[in-house]
Amino acid sequence: MNLISGDQITLTSGDQVATIATLGAALREYTVGGREVVIPFPADELPAAFHGMVLAPWPNRLRDGRYEFDGRELQVPVSEPGRGTALHGMVSFAHWSVESSTESTVTLTYALAASPGYPFQLELATTYALGEDGLTITTVARNVGAGPLPYGLGFHPWFAPGGTPLDASTLQLDAASRVTVDDRLLPTGSAPVAGGFDLREARSLDGLAFDDAWVDVIPDAEGRSWARLGWADGATVEIWADAEAKAWQICTGDQVDGVRRAGVAIEPMTCIADAFRTGDDLITLEPGAEHALTWGIRLV
Repeated sequence: MNLISGDQITLTSGDQVATIATLGAALREYTVGGREVVIPFPADELPAAFHGMVLAPWPNRLRDGRYEFDGRELQVPVSEPGRGTALHGMVSFAHWSVESSTESTVTLTYALAASPGYPFQLELATTYALGEDGLTITTVARNVGAGPLPYGLGFHPWFAPGGTPLDASTLQLDAASRVTVDDRLLPTGSAPVAGGFDLREARSLDGLAFDDAWVDVIPDAEGRSWARLGWADGATVEIWADAEAKAWQICTGDQVDGVRRAGVAIEPMTCIADAFRTGDDLITLEPGAEHALTWGIRLV
């Protein structure tokens, strides 16, 4: 029987176990010492709310599914009709191919076919690797076409709260500004973090509900920005991303069926919503050019 989420690749290293599904190159499970770090989803069910999937060639929302690039007006399908947006790109619910694997690593690839709304040739490779520093994920994009193409990337892991309600957890994020949005959750600008949006120091999630993006990330000495989900027992899930992550999205799922405050999505992204229209942090890949983003997860 073929599983809905595709083939399953289980990686192990020490007390770490990760299961990758070929549907969306999704991180379906990740445990450390038997404890769930991400919220798993059943292998024979569609994941709710893009669990663990790669988001490309754009993350988040695109207004009306319309944009202009290189002098052409283009239209992709509207996948979120309630808000009139195209949500999270075009590769999440596609089956990726396993290019190579070992006991602790796997690389999955996907060639996005040109279409009327995205008439470009894009190849993607995502590698999951378990090691002493946790789980590291790298996605490399390559333009294999004859002209430039627009590109953005994000990821959608849902992190578990450590066996307690989410309200017992804390959250910290290295970012100095939040993105303001309209009633369609599309960006209208940005503002310095303040009040409940100021996560530069760890803050209790009790009573806080987010489906918001943060920008002006604060890099460490190695150029990484960090998010930290603190569990009630003192353990911390640390999520980091390299300098290619210009933004983070945080969603507590209060309005999302199947994940309502069961955990929190903490999503590194190269750009925020509507970048195909605004050009903000949009990546233009020239023919033959590549782009790579690396991020990781560890439980400490």
